[in-house]
Amino acid sequence: MKKILVVVDMQKDFVDGALGSGEAVAIVPAVVRKIRDFEGDVFVTCDTHFENYMETAEGAKLPVPHCIKGSEGWRLDAAVEAALAGKKFTAVEKNTFGSVELPGLIREAAGEEEFSVELVGLCTDICVVSNALLVKANFPEAPVSVDAACCAGVTPAGHEAALATMRSCQIDIV
Repeated sequence: MKKILVVVDMQKDFVDGALGSGEAVAIVPAVVRKIRDFEGDVFVTCDTHFENYMETAEGAKLPVPHCIKGSEGWRLDAAVEAALAGKKFTAVEKNTFGSVELPGLIREAAGEEEFSVELVGLCTDICVVSNALLVKANFPEAPVSVDAACCAGVTPAGHEAALATMRSCQIDIV
């Protein structure tokens, strides 16, 4: 069975930048190990906004400019970037919580093979849950899992609520 890893938004602004947290910093070593030990196809999503962020619907509800393309905060966390060095991976820029492009890329990578998808990253209660639900909706028969030790939410309570939501939608939490 083909294995696919989706690393969600492990960018500086979510780790220790504009929207970072101690919980996000704490998962970096586990995410780095997961990437280094993973054998399979890797997709890396990057939250991508532009200078007009504050004029967008998201900017109106979350008035904290972050992940502005080309900025330091848009870059991957340095340790995550180092773990990806030398690995073949597909970067997926997205301008909202979930990537509607990701399922098509997964389908293309899997071809005719059966596959499983594991997700890790930030933030559990926004982008991880959004991408996990999109993947599960597109591939209801494929095993989809989230490694809780490699995720952090906006708050610990939000993290736990998102894990519960994903469990309810038949996404395995490991």
